[in-house]
Amino acid sequence: MVPSTSQNLCDEVLVSSSAAFAMSDFDTLDVDGDGVISQSEASVDAELMSKFSELDTDGNGELSKQEFSKA
Repeated sequence: MVPSTSQNLCDEVLVSSSAAFAMSDFDTLDVDGDGVISQSEASVDAELMSKFSELDTDGNGELSKQEFSKA
């Protein structure tokens, strides 16, 4: 069965809402407002800390918004 158009629209809204939520989480975690999440800032979120090394693709010890968006 092919999903209805309204279902597709609902799915798109959910994805957009999730992306907006992720960015607000980024801004919340970026306590000093420098545009990256340091390991000390990430330490308040056990799940994020467990993935930090994997997400920090450039190995600089900080997560950019792009790196964080893959969480």
